[in-house]
Amino acid sequence: MRKAANALAGAIGTGLVAGFAGTAAMTISSTLEAKLRGRAASSAPARATAKMLGIKEFEDAIAQARFNDLSHWGYGTGWGVLRGLLGATGMSPKVATAAHGAAIYGAAQVTLPALEIAPPSIFWSPQEIAIDAFHHLVYATATGIAYEFISDGRR
Repeated sequence: MRKAANALAGAIGTGLVAGFAGTAAMTISSTLEAKLRGRAASSAPARATAKMLGIKEFEDAIAQARFNDLSHWGYGTGWGVLRGLLGATGMSPKVATAAHGAAIYGAAQVTLPALEIAPPSIFWSPQEIAIDAFHHLVYATATGIAYEFISDGRR
């Protein structure tokens, strides 16, 4: 029992580190895309987090920017726990990464409209859907690669 608990804790910890790495990759891809397209950085994670916590306003723009960064990095890192749990099931890395990617993308597709942060994606242009899906693919792929790299070092 103790060995199983230790393995599960290790998978969750590895998932958190992998989620951080995936968040870094997604941050790079979305920052580059935003600069190329001349758009502002996404504030969706911060708006969703603020809404869920009942935060109506921020002291100033700096506080809001910090909260946005904290929300973005916390959200992506936290989703790494799921990747760790999927890895602990013994499923193949490709299947675990695909399931992880589908879960996080699906959650965004449900949660953001439910919180009135973004309209349902059926109202988005095909280009915006593709860009959003691409960034989530970057996240899931990088998280999966990081998870397997770290896991190989633990075996």
